[in-house]
Amino acid sequence: MKKKDLEIELEKVPRFEDPDPFLEQYLTPASIAADVLFNAYANGDIKGLKVMDLGCGTGMLSFGSWMLGAGSVVGYDVSKKAIDLAAAHAESAGADISFLLSDIGDVSEGADTVVMNPPFGCQNRRADRDFLKKAMGSSDCIYSFHMAETLDFVKEFVKKNDREIVYNKMYKYDIPNTFTFHSKEKHSVDIVVVNIR
Repeated sequence: MKKKDLEIELEKVPRFEDPDPFLEQYLTPASIAADVLFNAYANGDIKGLKVMDLGCGTGMLSFGSWMLGAGSVVGYDVSKKAIDLAAAHAESAGADISFLLSDIGDVSEGADTVVMNPPFGCQNRRADRDFLKKAMGSSDCIYSFHMAETLDFVKEFVKKNDREIVYNKMYKYDIPNTFTFHSKEKHSVDIVVVNIR
């Protein structure tokens, strides 16, 4: 599969119907998801492996991992609405993906690779830390999205857990006007995707 074809398929992933600002429910842009997952695939971190998507939302990274040949994919999210949308899309697409309703702290299984776009901590301070801790306790290979300005913090945080960031890439992330507190039609933020090992 070419990266452009993957992006086209990921455009079909459902949007949040009633996004929760506290959970920072923004759909990962298909172009960014495709680039990150294609890189993970090229690194040998997807095909034939167990991939876990923490805070999966409606399943953008889960579906991309499945399309790139992951051996098994499981997505976790605390939002029943998001899980229901993801599961319905998986069924209609014939995708063999498990979507499970769970708080991040209750996830107990491990995986070969974790992919995640956790809350950035804008509405719920330090929310991303719980995701990082869980990911590092679940896998030796993690691809995670963060605000670009927090890169130094993330580096130190993973270092304290005997891990390191072996790769990072910056992206422009367009956040559409979704909630009442949004004053602009869309807002662009700089994010960084890190590969932790």
